[in-house]
Amino acid sequence: MPDTEIYGIRHHGPGSARALRRALEDFKPDVVLIEGPPEADAIVHLAADPAMRPPVALLAYTSGPTPKPGTPPAEHAPTPPDPPGRRAAFWPFAEFSPEWQAIRYAVEAGIPIRFCDLPAAHQLAETPELLTGPPATDPHAADDPAKPSVSDTHPSGRHHADGETVTNTEDDRRHSPNAAGQRSDRRDTGTGVKGQHDVGGRAAEVSTADVEGRVAGGRDPARGAEAAGRWGSGGEEGDAVRGDARASLPGRAAEGDEVERVRLDPLGWLAQVAGYDDAERWWEDVVEHRGEGPSPFPAIAEAMTVLREDLEERPVRGVPEAYARRERQREAYMRRTLRRTLKEGYERVAVVCGAWHVPALQAQVPASADDRTLRGLPKEKVALTWVPWTHGRLAHWSGYGAGVRSPGWYHHLFTAPDRPIERWLTRTARLLREEDLHVSSAHVIEGVRLAETLAALRDRPLAGLDEVTEATRAVLCEGAEAPLELVRHRLVVGERLGAVPESTPMVPLQRDVQAEQRRLRLKPSAPVKEHDLDLRTPLDLDRSRLLHRLRLLGVAWGEPDADASRSKGTFREGWRLAWRPEFDVELIEAGVWGTTVRDAAGARARALAGEAATLADLTSVAERCLLADLGEALPAVMRALADLAATDVDVVHLMAALPALVRALRYGDVRGTSVEPLRTVVDGLVVRICVGLPPAVSGLDDDAARDLLRHIDAVQESVALLAAATSPGGAAGGERVHRPGPQNGPGGPGHEGRWHGTLAGLLDRPGLHGLIDGRLTRLLHDAGLLDDVADRMARAVSVGHAPARAAAWIEGFLSGGGLVLVHDNVLLRLVDGWIAGLPEDSFTDVLPLLRRTFGGYGAAERRALGERARRVGGATTRRPEPDEDLDLERALPAVRAVAGILGWPT
Repeated sequence: MPDTEIYGIRHHGPGSARALRRALEDFKPDVVLIEGPPEADAIVHLAADPAMRPPVALLAYTSGPTPKPGTPPAEHAPTPPDPPGRRAAFWPFAEFSPEWQAIRYAVEAGIPIRFCDLPAAHQLAETPELLTGPPATDPHAADDPAKPSVSDTHPSGRHHADGETVTNTEDDRRHSPNAAGQRSDRRDTGTGVKGQHDVGGRAAEVSTADVEGRVAGGRDPARGAEAAGRWGSGGEEGDAVRGDARASLPGRAAEGDEVERVRLDPLGWLAQVAGYDDAERWWEDVVEHRGEGPSPFPAIAEAMTVLREDLEERPVRGVPEAYARRERQREAYMRRTLRRTLKEGYERVAVVCGAWHVPALQAQVPASADDRTLRGLPKEKVALTWVPWTHGRLAHWSGYGAGVRSPGWYHHLFTAPDRPIERWLTRTARLLREEDLHVSSAHVIEGVRLAETLAALRDRPLAGLDEVTEATRAVLCEGAEAPLELVRHRLVVGERLGAVPESTPMVPLQRDVQAEQRRLRLKPSAPVKEHDLDLRTPLDLDRSRLLHRLRLLGVAWGEPDADASRSKGTFREGWRLAWRPEFDVELIEAGVWGTTVRDAAGARARALAGEAATLADLTSVAERCLLADLGEALPAVMRALADLAATDVDVVHLMAALPALVRALRYGDVRGTSVEPLRTVVDGLVVRICVGLPPAVSGLDDDAARDLLRHIDAVQESVALLAAATSPGGAAGGERVHRPGPQNGPGGPGHEGRWHGTLAGLLDRPGLHGLIDGRLTRLLHDAGLLDDVADRMARAVSVGHAPARAAAWIEGFLSGGGLVLVHDNVLLRLVDGWIAGLPEDSFTDVLPLLRRTFGGYGAAERRALGERARRVGGATTRRPEPDEDLDLERALPAVRAVAGILGWPT
């Protein structure tokens, strides 16, 4: 007779993984069935490759017809289907995942492996409403890690670039309120309904081994020992346990909230019965921290059977039929796969599935009933592959519904079963020492003692993460939270990135990216790594081009460090690189644009140029083309740019477009890229801006004036950059050179002179907003073209102007820096005198404007201004010293005139 063993496991649980490996070695099956997409049967053998290093994930994605290389989807077919990757699902595996250990056992033993869950072709074909997950009251919808779900975001929490979504198979669920109306934080229960519905997840794992007798006996040692024997024995004692457990359930007449609570959080209920107030701590005590002993799987099956038999027929309010139907379909397919396997003649079959499904697989359901359940399911063309995963993406805070609280800690528990606490605190000490923190061996010894003492006081079989964390904080970190956060990030969660072999199926674009990474010696890593690129070297220049091309495709592997780039000149670029698992999905999606990074980025740039609605969008695309060295795409972008620039009459749009084009002109010097097509466009834009600006400054309110001021500053910087490009050392060093009078830029003669002439023509115009008037005065003053700035400021702040207008003038003049006041006593005296002479009510009105102006200065500037203002104020009131050389004869007429006015005798 065939012998079948069904192992109900908890996903990503080291205790479950270790117990499953021992059970498989004892059972010695002929074939192993694992809950997962059957399409992965063709690639599961890659797990035997030494280059396959978990954490890894199975990736399933919709694979419609593949367009010609470099052809946008819209050109491939009149009504194209979703491009590959538009819907995708992940099945992550870590070293401590029971499914991974089952796979490793099977490949090492040389026995077949089959995945038995509902095919991904059916799961990804469902409507997004069904795949997104159930409402908070549905106990059946979010089952286990093997159930994909389409969420509104990537696993990273970002909206997908195309508006479509990527699924995170192991339940992209959110956590629903528990019975007490609070958020449930028991996230890593794994089997059954997880995430927002703990019914399957918690309940499934809830039944552990012999349960140490805690389910029936609570915290009482005597009852616990008795119950432990009954949980592990079966037979009459097992029946007695079933009766005890059933008796503990809410009464059959108690329909409503209590029954709903048990359905939604069975693990919490079992923990409560065992005397725990924390279901996760109970689970760790009875499974994760247990050593050698009886197999936990009979007890798991018992617990799930009790819960499902008593609660399965009780309807929970608000449960849509769609989700319950999906669970029935999944379990029907698992039973069908098991039947087929037995018909093929296998004698010893091992089934590894979420614990919530164990009773369903043990049930005697006719094959015809399952066939009816599976009839007419929608189907989608899908492809599967392996991709690297990270421990960070296994953590619950990443949005992964079946995530665990501490993947790094669980990995340690699985790989270091001998003296785990001592080894963990030793690793912690090593990490803190690397950060130049003083941690000695005595700290480690005392930390171990404290953790074990806390575990004993709390009646735990082994110090858990809570006890170890408290010991780390108190002893190794000496109460400081900052180093403890470092330990949590580096060790508790961990930064491990998996790897897949080169023989893994990939789209051509993925292979090209990997080839480029090897050629340029840019190894993907989960931790953020900073790179300082010198664009004068061929290697760094090619690295920069690759990163810019990937960003153009929506793969943000590298984030530019703008501060580092500005501080190191135009030949330097700062980047922050961190690889995320969802980049593989984005590369699959980007595969519709081409088979190589260069071709795909060029096609994507042409498509973006065709979609751009404003000049600023087009100039941004042109700049990105030059950064990525996509000369073949630039002509199409420039044609679209020239056409739109010729028809756009809004001077604000023209001003917004100029800075990106001027920056792009510099790349011809820095990167060796030809920028000739940009010069004509820049010439035309500067002329049109100078012609269109005077009408645009009339009749502005405060908001419009502030917005226009931002564009004026950007154009001023761009024109100065054009002038600096032709000055000695300007192009190489990135230095701005200000020269009075017209300057020749690369786009044509007199750009700077024409711009300054336009600004000078706007001064003294009636009705000019104070903010614009003050800023134009400052720009011309900095260019050395005004010699009456003090008189202009005196008129602007005179009593003839309203305080609000004067404050706006001061704000415009001083915006961008206060060094002009630090070095010009006359201007400083004018500002100081104006502020000192304001009436109280006027001062209150203009104070917010002044605060905004001076608050934008750096600390050094504010300190220098304060010192100068103190000295200026003192100089206006001090008495002359006796030894100062005063010309009394020249002062006498003035003194007599003042005395006569005051009526004093002379």
